[in-house]
Amino acid sequence: MFNASLKQLSLQLAGKEISSTELTTEFLQRIKQTNPEYNAFITVNEAMSLAQAQAADQMIASGQAGPLTGIPIAQKDIFCAKGWLTTCGSKMLSNFVSPYDAGVIERFNQAGAVNIGKTNMDEFAMGSSNETSYYGPVKNPWDHAAVPGGSSGGAACAVAARLAPAATGTDTGGSIRQPAALCGISGIKPTYGLVSRYGMIAFASSLDQGGPMAKSAEDLALLLNVMVGFDARDSTSLQRDAEDYARDLQKPLSGLRIGLPKEYFAAGMNRDVAKAVDNALNEYRKLGAQTVEISLPNAPLAIPVYYVLAPAEASSNLSRFDGVRYGYRAGSYSDLADMYRKSRAQGFGAEVKRRILIGTYVLSHGYYDAYYIKAQKLRRLIAQDFAEAYQQCDIIMGPTTPTVAFNLGEKSGDPIQMYLSDIYTSAANLTGMPAMSIPIGFGDKNRPIGLHIIGNYFSEAHMLNVAHQYQLATDWHTRSPV
Repeated sequence: MFNASLKQLSLQLAGKEISSTELTTEFLQRIKQTNPEYNAFITVNEAMSLAQAQAADQMIASGQAGPLTGIPIAQKDIFCAKGWLTTCGSKMLSNFVSPYDAGVIERFNQAGAVNIGKTNMDEFAMGSSNETSYYGPVKNPWDHAAVPGGSSGGAACAVAARLAPAATGTDTGGSIRQPAALCGISGIKPTYGLVSRYGMIAFASSLDQGGPMAKSAEDLALLLNVMVGFDARDSTSLQRDAEDYARDLQKPLSGLRIGLPKEYFAAGMNRDVAKAVDNALNEYRKLGAQTVEISLPNAPLAIPVYYVLAPAEASSNLSRFDGVRYGYRAGSYSDLADMYRKSRAQGFGAEVKRRILIGTYVLSHGYYDAYYIKAQKLRRLIAQDFAEAYQQCDIIMGPTTPTVAFNLGEKSGDPIQMYLSDIYTSAANLTGMPAMSIPIGFGDKNRPIGLHIIGNYFSEAHMLNVAHQYQLATDWHTRSPV
């Protein structure tokens, strides 16, 4: 049961082989037994989950079920869920119970899915290792000495450790794909604007995008079918015709042109990662694809551009957390200004403070043109590089991360080294293009390695087809640490 795909679970529920209540109870028991080991979940509410499961069983009995009806889904604790503690991994929101549902949560509720719990994450999604969480670090289920990646580390761990069949994540600079790679699962960041950001606590509004994490590309397609949709409450939401993201899964890959950016295969990638990526590309060649060398000349600028723009937007977004309306408030203060200072100083962690300071600096008078405006211009050049590359290829591939999962505490004292974990992933957020990671093997210390697949705008169905065909030919996505 714990290793079953979403499609298999859906068929079992529809065939009355198991009820949603029984399925949910099994996962809740597994979480109760093993979450202390992993720290993947911040909040579990058995009563609310089982109430949803019972409602799902009634939907199934009345013939109103969809593919995800009755299936437990773990929700990243950045999505507001009515009646649920929603912390964003921060002391600042450690007492915040959301009075409403995020757009993504609403869509899962309408589909009859069960919220199995809220997963741990880097504070306000700022981090690449899940070590900045107020609730403590998450352990990588393949090796407890290693990080699971971040910021969606709890979600990735929950899926890999079989604490949930699937999970939601958010991706601002690689926060779905990087932990998916380090935990040996599949994850996709859709085209910017496809998934509603309403009720998704903002980090960097022009970069943030919600997406699914699961064992396989086929599972991701079923999750995207629920998550994608226009939301008038989100000013960046795109209004497009609905599509079935599973429609192309079975298409052969004959004639597929895979672009290999020479900048992604230069110095910086560890040998074990390079070997696994090379083996995966050889498998694609066997499936009928051809590889072509391309160039993304501005790719090396993605990290500096990202770490100007993201903190700038974060400093603006996080100004709302002031101790006045909701969230943490300092216990003692002399006046209103003192309350602001103390509440924010005590409520935010070190990494969040660092990024607020950087963001405020680059937006300040005298530095706005030198840093922020220049970064926006470079962002456009990076997007132009990708547009030109897609005239030579259909899809772009490379490593998701330069190394396998690093040890807990290894990079926590060196922010620059931590930031470089996103060196291959941040460009997709700067351009708004869809990108995903799938497992392709194991490297040093038997830790997972991911393949990064970047598609052109709105090519999610094609990307999932490319990933699914590889997964039909290999079994890396079926490997489990438990």
